[in-house]
This record gives sequence, C-alpha cells and structure tokens, in this order.
Amino acid sequence: MTLPFGFDGGMATYLAAALLVAAFIRGYTGFGFSAIFIAFAALVTNPVPLIPVVFTCEILMTAFQARGIRPHIDWRRVIALLAGAAVATIPAVTLMARLGPDMARLVVSTLIFLLALFLLSGWHMSRRIGMIGHGGVGVLAGLANGAGVGGLPVAAFLTAQPMAAAVFRATMIAFLTGVDLLALPVMAANGLVSAQTAIGAALAFPVLGLGIWLGGKRFTRASPGGFRRAAVYLLLGLSTITLFQVLL
Repeated sequence: MTLPFGFDGGMATYLAAALLVAAFIRGYTGFGFSAIFIAFAALVTNPVPLIPVVFTCEILMTAFQARGIRPHIDWRRVIALLAGAAVATIPAVTLMARLGPDMARLVVSTLIFLLALFLLSGWHMSRRIGMIGHGGVGVLAGLANGAGVGGLPVAAFLTAQPMAAAVFRATMIAFLTGVDLLALPVMAANGLVSAQTAIGAALAFPVLGLGIWLGGKRFTRASPGGFRRAAVYLLLGLSTITLFQVLL
C-alpha cells in the first residue's frame, strides 16, 4: 500500500505513535491534540500539509466524545469564540499555505512555544469576561489556527477563569470542532486538501479511537489539571527542539 505524502514505513510509524499520544491527551484534557501532533511532526517534516489531516481527525474524535460532553458544553462561549475565529481564519490559512517548509516549521514551533509559555504562566482573571472578550480571543485563535494550534489561546483563556473540569473539556472540544470546520474549506481553497488528506485521516481513525478511549477512561478517574500541565511541558519541549533544528 502506498502511504500518503510520500512517507515511508518509519515515518508512518513515528507519526502513528505521535497520533496516539495526542489523541490520549485530547480524550483526557479536551485540548492539545493538534498542537501536540503538529509539534511532533515538525521535528521531522513540514507540518503544514498535515494540518488538514489533523483537523479532520479532530472532527472524527468529536464523534467519539459527543454523547459524553453534550450536557457540559457552554454554548454561549463557543459561539462567541467561533464568531471571532471566523474573522481571522481566511488570512491566517492563506498566509500559512504560502510559506516554505523551513519557514512553516519556524512559524508553527514559535507559536507553540510562546503559547505554551503563556499557558504555564498561571495567569488568572479576577473578573468574568463578557462575550465581546470571548470574541476577541476567538480572533487570536483563528490566527493561530492557520498553524493548526488555534486551541492553545482558547485553552489559556478558559483555564484562567473559574470553570469546572467537565465544562472546560466539553467547551474546548466543541470549539475545536467548530474552528476546524471553518478552516477546512479555506485550506481546500488554498490547495492544502487532497485525496492524500482523506487517506491519512482514514489510516489515523483506528489510532484515534484507541487514544480517545484511553484518555476518556483516565478522565473519569482523576482531575485533568496536573496532566494538562504536563501536556503543556511536552509542547514546550517539542517546540524548543524544532526551533533549534531550524535555526542552527
């Protein structure tokens, strides 16, 4: 069988392992799947052609999780965040589609690095933020989503507010699904979606199911707060390695 994107067996095995790790973290924390997989991919290849595969995978993962998260979604937040993201999605995706491989790896890894540092800062808000503020964060997320990491600014924003773990996880999953649905048609218009995208998503499906199942079982037994922090440290480490690779 011919593997998509010209990958050999070793590359495919590496990316499958990265996919399993990322899916487990998504099943457990509700965010981090795209950023973690893309950070792993950026270590060895240009991640931009893989972003549509990642987004398709995120949409598929929601099908696994929909029944359990539906009662906990804060739809007002989701709608406001998506309204902001819609404003920024077209220019962000268009720009990323035109970058060369090394520049793409540099931009993606720098974004992941900076957003991971922000997540680790422990920033908290002392007052409730209205829907206009959520829309502004959505714009930032839409810009970051051109690099496949639109969930990180939203995760930082929601983490800084008082929110039950189940609501955080469900709201993040709903937002990520929506922002991926916004981005995929724009990516298709910029030539980033092809038959290889569909083949990659189909090959990923069993790995996704296993990762989501394992992560969801873990979520029911423990608080995800500490694990979320560990996931951010992983993002920081992966992005740092890629930055050294590109810059040195």
